[in-house]
Amino acid sequence: MNTLTSIVTLLIFPAGITLILAGMFYEWIDRKLVARFQNRVGPRWFQPFADAVKLLAKEQIKPAIINPYLFFGLPIFALAGALTAALYVPLFGLAPPHSLTGDLVITIYLLSLPTMCIGLAGWNTTSRFSLIGATRTLTQLFAYEAPFLLALLGPALVAGSWQISEINGYAQNHWLILTQPIGFIVAVIGLMGKLELPPFDAPEAETEIIAGALTEYSGRGLMMFHLAKSAELVIGLTLVSSFYLGGLNGIGSFLIKTIILLFFMSILQSLLTRLRIDQTVGLWWRFGAILVLAQILVTILWKGFMP
Repeated sequence: MNTLTSIVTLLIFPAGITLILAGMFYEWIDRKLVARFQNRVGPRWFQPFADAVKLLAKEQIKPAIINPYLFFGLPIFALAGALTAALYVPLFGLAPPHSLTGDLVITIYLLSLPTMCIGLAGWNTTSRFSLIGATRTLTQLFAYEAPFLLALLGPALVAGSWQISEINGYAQNHWLILTQPIGFIVAVIGLMGKLELPPFDAPEAETEIIAGALTEYSGRGLMMFHLAKSAELVIGLTLVSSFYLGGLNGIGSFLIKTIILLFFMSILQSLLTRLRIDQTVGLWWRFGAILVLAQILVTILWKGFMP
């Protein structure tokens, strides 16, 4: 029975099919909001679902000079990493299906797996666009990963735990966005960097390098990479909301807080222009990490002086 429960949890709810559908729904909200901010109509509600069906039904064309095992396996690993990370976060305001000490670190690195897979997918081809996109993807990974991890470390220090469920429980009585505003801003910007959303979309700049590292992908492989990013979007919104916006307790608080956070991210996408990869690395790594480290130092000192 435990094995069956684990399979259902991973494949259907809360991870699996449910998370994938939620990811496409949140993707539609993001696209719709950005379109309205830019005075456009935007897609209809079923557009992400129609895109998924279309790509899954199309042939996956294999380039001539590649490693076929990496070419077909990397999209699967990317999606599997995102779905596995969902097992440790309070998706939909529910208790995580699995929880253990230090699962925050596990979740952060599972969320890095799709980005690593995209970078390797670009390096596996001979296309110059894919190679440039892969280089930018892996370079940007080092720029936002440390600040994003440090931004989530602040609530963990205050809560005295590296376990996501315990941090969420502590945050339900403490709106940490008020006491750690820098960490909240760094976490949101770091999440946008992980998802390669504007202005951090240099790795897939369509006006420069077609589709970046995924230029050679089509059909099922391309769709699995997109589904992994959609799942990452929901998981990232869940983490930031549960840590900084008073925690998550029920489907109502989940929907309200994550959609408000997505609304804020959509505004940033509409206001800011694309950064060059050197600007992303130089500015964000330098100032983002320093600011959040300063806030962590203040938090440690404050805890040390508190009785």
